[in-house]
Amino acid sequence: MEDLAGIVLAGGRSSRMGAPKAALEWHGSTLLRRVTGIVGRTVGGPVVVVRAPGQELPSLPGAVEIVEDAREGRGPLQGLAAGLAALDGRAQAAYVSSTDVPLVHPAFVLAVTAALEGSVDVALPIVHGYPQPLAAAYRVTLRPLVEELLAADRLRPAFLFERCRVRRLDERALLADRRLAATDPELLSVLNVNEPADIEAARARPVPAVTVVRFGALRRLPGPARASVQAATLGAAAATAGLELGEHVVAAINGDRIARDPEMPLAAGDEVALLAADAGG
Repeated sequence: MEDLAGIVLAGGRSSRMGAPKAALEWHGSTLLRRVTGIVGRTVGGPVVVVRAPGQELPSLPGAVEIVEDAREGRGPLQGLAAGLAALDGRAQAAYVSSTDVPLVHPAFVLAVTAALEGSVDVALPIVHGYPQPLAAAYRVTLRPLVEELLAADRLRPAFLFERCRVRRLDERALLADRRLAATDPELLSVLNVNEPADIEAARARPVPAVTVVRFGALRRLPGPARASVQAATLGAAAATAGLELGEHVVAAINGDRIARDPEMPLAAGDEVALLAADAGG
């Protein structure tokens, strides 16, 4: 059993946005692809996307699992129940995210999940005075309680928090994490986009600043072997070096496992290592 998994809730109606949030374009990818990728980079276990019954989703990596809400329009607790059910016996806890947080940073996910220790059932960020139940970590063992609340039509996350042990993390507690303070000091990880103007404003923010390093035979190509660039995806980072991921070129993020997916999302502070495929696997 993995200690930590991810749940991304995609079943919202997107009524104010006027279009499905999950499929909104985000710097060459989609909003759902970005959020699932950031969460997936951070947790060791599976990532589960919860959709509304019959809801169409944009393309996702094969490793991402998709489940459906039992009933539509019942709010985040219904999605949480579906996600926890999918993880039963496979993980001890899950970071739970909405789809509409394009600026979520891995350091935020790490800071929140690290607070889920001891007897704590929920690690709940409180940002600008507001609880963030869709940017929080939950024990998988909470599933029976969530289902009990749903059966009683007690649909607000606050009802769950009344019945379990919650560690609340205000801005000071979150930013005590040095990496988070350095990479997301404004805690934009919880900034959600609800209307067209919101997504346009988010897209207008600076693209993540990352470092691209070429290794092995790729160092002999023209240009600097190490460069600071702006790129929202692995493919965009490779393109700044005149390279394309695939059969001949692979990449690793922050020394992690080898990747070829050009839509793999990047975050501020990442280091992307580019290698010839025969040297990197």
